Amino acid sequence: MGESMLEKRKTNGKKILVVDDDPIMVKLISANLRLNDFQVLEATSGKQALEAVEQEPLDLVVLDIMMPEVDGWGVLRQLRGDPKTEQLPVVIVTAKTQDNDVIRGWELGADEYLIKPFNPLLLVEVVQIVLERSHEERLERRRKQKEKLEVLRNDSSLSKKPTC
Repeated sequence: MGESMLEKRKTNGKKILVVDDDPIMVKLISANLRLNDFQVLEATSGKQALEAVEQEPLDLVVLDIMMPEVDGWGVLRQLRGDPKTEQLPVVIVTAKTQDNDVIRGWELGADEYLIKPFNPLLLVEVVQIVLERSHEERLERRRKQKEKLEVLRNDSSLSKKPTC
């Protein structure tokens, strides 16, 4: 009684790669994941992320978008284009808030899209939920999210048209 959803879920030492060019953000995310018994690998660039994915079997990637060299979009595109990683769950955590960015995330294959600043406990909850979903459930969620956002985008573009 009184157990939170976080306490009920078992992480079983799932391995998470945290990718952000801000070392403080990497440490914040990593610490919260470790507190919930996840194994965490860290990368501070898209290039490092792609190298880590090649070297280690992972269960999920937490990915920032705005990074030097290879940005998060490039990392996500490469992950989804490789048969070895096309089903690897990816949670985007970014300051990019425009509808077009969010839609792009879903189109490229993000499994969730969180906007900074975010509640670290929410991120842990989202990671756990994504890990519980099957690949088919994640594909269906992407499709539905993209459809919803496109409807919102179309509605907002209609409201911006001048009326006579």
